[in-house]
Amino acid sequence: MTPARRQRLVLIAVMALGVAAAVGFALKAFQENLMFFFSPTEVVEGKAPQNAPFRLGGMVSDGSVKRGEGLKIQFTLHDYNKTVGVEYEGILPDLFREGQGIVALGRMNAHGQFVADEVLAKHDENYMPPEVKDALAKGQQAQNAGPAK
Repeated sequence: MTPARRQRLVLIAVMALGVAAAVGFALKAFQENLMFFFSPTEVVEGKAPQNAPFRLGGMVSDGSVKRGEGLKIQFTLHDYNKTVGVEYEGILPDLFREGQGIVALGRMNAHGQFVADEVLAKHDENYMPPEVKDALAKGQQAQNAGPAK
C-alpha cells in the first residue's frame, strides 16, 4: 500500500469515527430529553416512571385546589376514572382553574404525589392537547363500562 493510499484510509477512518461519535451523542441527548405523556389512570396503575420526568394531563378536579404558603399549591387531576394529587410551587398560568384541562411536567415523589415543575393550561375554550383529549376519552369509557364482572 502506498503512503498516499494509507493516508486516505486513515482519514476516512477518522471521519467515520467522528460521524459515529456525533450520532451517538445526538441519540443520547434525545433519549435524556424524551418525556412521555401519562394519564392519571396510567399513573395510578403504575405505568409511569418513578424517577424520571414525564407529562401528566387531565382535568383539575372541582374543589381540589388548595393554596399554601407563598406560591405553593396543591390540586388533583382526573381523567373521569382515576385521580392523582399534584404539588406545584410557582406562578400558575392565567387560564388555570378548576374544571380546566392542563398538562403538568414533573415527576412522582416517594409519597405518591406528582411534583410539577411546570403547569400548562389550554389557550382557549376550543383547544385541548390531543394527549389530554385521548386520556379523558379513555377515562370516560372506563367509567361508563363500570367494574368488570
